[in-house]
Amino acid sequence: MSEPSPAAVTAVLARAGAEDAVVTRLVALSGGAASATYAVDARRNGAEWPLILQCAAAGDVPAGALPKADQAALQMLAGRHGIPVADVVAVLEPGDGLGDGFMMTRIAGEALAPRWLKGEGFAAARAAMTGQCAAVLARLHQVPLAEVAGLALPAGRVDEALARMTAHYRSFGVHSPVFDLAFAWLAERSGAADPGAIVHGDFRSGNFIVDEAGLAAVLDWELAHLGEGAEDLGWLCVNAWRFGVWQRPVGGFGEREALYDAYAAAGGARVDRARAHMWEVWGTLRWGLSCLQLGNDHVSGRVRSVERAAIGRRVSEVELDLVHLIRFGDI
Repeated sequence: MSEPSPAAVTAVLARAGAEDAVVTRLVALSGGAASATYAVDARRNGAEWPLILQCAAAGDVPAGALPKADQAALQMLAGRHGIPVADVVAVLEPGDGLGDGFMMTRIAGEALAPRWLKGEGFAAARAAMTGQCAAVLARLHQVPLAEVAGLALPAGRVDEALARMTAHYRSFGVHSPVFDLAFAWLAERSGAADPGAIVHGDFRSGNFIVDEAGLAAVLDWELAHLGEGAEDLGWLCVNAWRFGVWQRPVGGFGEREALYDAYAAAGGARVDRARAHMWEVWGTLRWGLSCLQLGNDHVSGRVRSVERAAIGRRVSEVELDLVHLIRFGDI
């Protein structure tokens, strides 16, 4: 995909029904491996119309990531169920020449988690976030699966997912005694449950827009799949997503029991604490494999990157987290 131009993006908006919109500027934003993201400054009816353009990055897309059109459809579906998301304005088509992607409104607020987790101006937001996140997940996990029947959401039993994770780990030719222990521990506890809910897949601090009132939007739906709702609860509690505020296990801002109680109060299933703990161990190991992958990218020469090498060194942090979770049940 070539770099988008204001003219090309203006044409996309016109095709989508906004013939009176004009794009004046595009600014590339930092983003993950799966997406190239741009802040779009546009005007419509004489007023500012801030937008976001998100396109699939060239190569290096995570396995199982949703096509952008399906991601946009799921985001719109989530919005219809009362989940705070950015409104989708246009889905890219092949004739647009911009690849796989979509455009959405730009939500005001802070996306960098360390800023809202530690800034004095976000104290009220942090106090509200546990209940807000619980309510969002309860709503998402209650969406009837029939409503996503036409989307390419990956699905499978929990034991099958663990087998794929194990094979991925073995492919590196690395032997971490702690990772080996974690895989064995999970194999004894994960079971073979069939998927029963829509799972966001990356619901965590760092994938939220937060304003002074709390959660303004949930971002990055590309890893959504069909699975077990408790997976999202466990992932939100992984130590890596606390960004140094390790004393607050829920995303760096809340407590587990408050999250579980608020989730049930919002209509979610009553949380089995042992099951939620299993998913927190799972999520921690999953992050460890991501660190291992990024470190291997650099060492193997596949993608030479100081950033990836630095993240790869965090495998040792994950090993410590896993020991604490398995031995003591907490971090």
